[in-house]
This record gives sequence, C-alpha cells and structure tokens, in this order.
Amino acid sequence: MTQFQIAVIASFCSIAWAAPVPVAHTRAEFHFTIEMPFARAAPLFGAFEEQKWAADFRPEFLYPVPAIDQEGSVFRVKHGSHESVWVNTVLDLAGGHVQYVYVLGDVLVTRIDIHLSRSGEAATSVLVVYERTALDPSANEHVQKIGAHDGEQGAEWKAALDAYARH
Repeated sequence: MTQFQIAVIASFCSIAWAAPVPVAHTRAEFHFTIEMPFARAAPLFGAFEEQKWAADFRPEFLYPVPAIDQEGSVFRVKHGSHESVWVNTVLDLAGGHVQYVYVLGDVLVTRIDIHLSRSGEAATSVLVVYERTALDPSANEHVQKIGAHDGEQGAEWKAALDAYARH
C-alpha cells in the first residue's frame, strides 16, 4: 500500500468514525421548606394538582382522561410556540417522590426529580433536581442558558406554594 492510499484510508476512517459533537447536559437543584403538612403538600406535586399553585402550568392531559395524577400519565405543555410531551415517571406520594420526563421537540429532554420529606408535623421539605440534555448540538446554548436558571427557581416555587397554603 502506498503512503497516499494509507493517507486516504486514514482520512476516511477519521471522518466515518469521528466522535459526534457532544451535546450539552445540565444539572441543577434547589431546596426549600413550606409550612404545610406532608399529607397536604405531597399531592400538589402531581401535574393535575400543581395547577392549583403554579399559575402558568396548564397541562393538556392525553392519558388518563379524565385527568388525574397517576404514574404513567402523559400530557402536553405549551412553551411559547413550542410544545413538550411529558410523562409522569414516578408518583409515590406516600414515599415523597415524584418525577417527570419531558421532550421538547428535537431540542431537549428534561428530567425533573422531586423529593419531599416531613419537616416536623406542620412543614414539608422539598428538593427538586432538574437535568436537561440537548438533543442536537445546535441546542447546546439554549440548554446551558435554561439550565443556569433552573437552580434559581426555588424561591418562586416556595412563594407560589406558600400563597396557595394561605388560602
């Protein structure tokens, strides 16, 4: 084999088996405590019940109909001109664990993992973890931007839940 042939083959191999461009992945968490007993607070983290305290969250349930909170529920949520499809992957209210995975078109996948625990008889501690992964390198900047904001949502969630608890 000539040097030229080796160079051509090496070039082809580097193109054909080049590592894909990495996609962005972010992880952020926040923690807060609400003055609400665990038994009253836990159900509020199901998508249907969340509408009681999250003013901008309006899921359109595809399953089940009529809408109720249950593991395996599937719903859509509008994000401006985009629409995401959500699945409630864990709904263990007694154990204080709720999880969602949603896909926003061909842009990103998000996992929201929520853990609740009793903080005395009248309060509930909440830990929320957001993980986001771009589905294409062109979405990396967007994922990094919203991922940077995810960890700052705790005060907003707490304020909305506290306002709901007062009613």
